[in-house]
Parts: sequence; structure tokens; C-alpha cells
Amino acid sequence: MQVRDVMTREVVTVGPDTSTKYAAEVMAEHGYAALPVVDGNDRLVGIVAEADVLRDRLPADPRLHLRRDGPADPTPPLLVRGVMTRGVRTVDAGGDVSDVARLFVDDRLRSVPVLEDGRLAGIVSRRDLLRALVRPDDEIRRDLLRLIEGYTGDLGDWEVTVVEGIATVRRTAGTPEPSAAVEQRALHALARTVPGVVGAQVLPGDADGHRGAPVDVNASS
Repeated sequence: MQVRDVMTREVVTVGPDTSTKYAAEVMAEHGYAALPVVDGNDRLVGIVAEADVLRDRLPADPRLHLRRDGPADPTPPLLVRGVMTRGVRTVDAGGDVSDVARLFVDDRLRSVPVLEDGRLAGIVSRRDLLRALVRPDDEIRRDLLRLIEGYTGDLGDWEVTVVEGIATVRRTAGTPEPSAAVEQRALHALARTVPGVVGAQVLPGDADGHRGAPVDVNASS
């Protein structure tokens, strides 16, 4: 499964010269943790997060502190360019979703911008990955069956079940092409491209008298 299959394409962005206060308003209103910062050519130049706009923007209340004669608080940057992070972690639209999941877990990120041909194409978040995981089994089964029938050209020759994201595929009629082993590996690969599939098992078909060991691979491997 590729990043483009799960990413959010309609991304709210700001420019380097956008008001920091406006960026904070957008994040507060929509519940965004961060906003990509792009230039006039949709090139990603940074990212501004909640922590960036909070930093130094809530002055201490002098009534709540013993010392009230300290130095005046400096004026915080008024534009996004003054608070944004320039070294941005990004992923490619054609990247593997499993790699993004590891990135989120290992680096404790909540979201990352997605690039395609060097330009911002979307953003992918933990919520996007979770949304793929909780797809109804019936939807997953329908998409997988359509892929299998399209790949093999054999309509009505398949038994496909999906339970808790685990897909099981078995040929019930017709002859595997070019061989049962090759077909099983191909169907396995197809299953792993369907959003929501977390594991797949391809059982040997009995339409041509062939029996053998099933292929069983975790979808995230």
C-alpha cells in the first residue's frame, strides 16, 4: 500500500510571510497539529507546529510571580518564517505505508508532508493510517476481489473472505496461470496493496486437482 492511497490531499498551507497569529488560528479552529509552509511554486520550505506558535507567546502573569521587575519579554516573531522549522521530514507519495508507520512510531511524529515530483501533494497522519486499518471487512473484500479478477481475468472463480483485516483467497474454478505457485505469489502481492489488509493467506485451489501449502505472509512485511 502506497502513501498516496491513504494521504489527505486537500492540505491547508501557509506561506513564510503569513501572520503567525493567523497560523495559530487555523490550527486551533481545525485541530491541526502542524501546517506545511510553501512558497509561491508550492515548494515545501518548512513546517509550523503548535509548539512553534506557542513559544514565547504567553507572557508570564506578574501577579503570579514574586519577582515583578524582571526584564521585559522580547517581542516574538510576527511572521511564520520566524518560527517555522526548515528541516522538514517528508515522505514520497509512492512510498510504502509501512515505512511511514515505523517513522511515526520511532520518531514520535504525528504527521509528515507528502511530496510528488518535489512539490507538496498531501499530508499523511497517524489518523490516516488508522482510518485505513479500520476499513470495514466487506469493503476490503470487494476491493481485493476486484483486483484479483482484473489481474487474472477469471470472473466468479474466487472465494475471498476478510475477517478483522485478514484476507483469505482461494481459487474455486479455472486453471492457475502460468503456475499455481506464481499465481499465489502474485495474489499475495495484490492483497498487500489493498488499504485495510493487515495479513493475507492464499490457499491452493482444487479446481485443477493441485494441492499444496498455502502462502501466508503478514501484509506489513
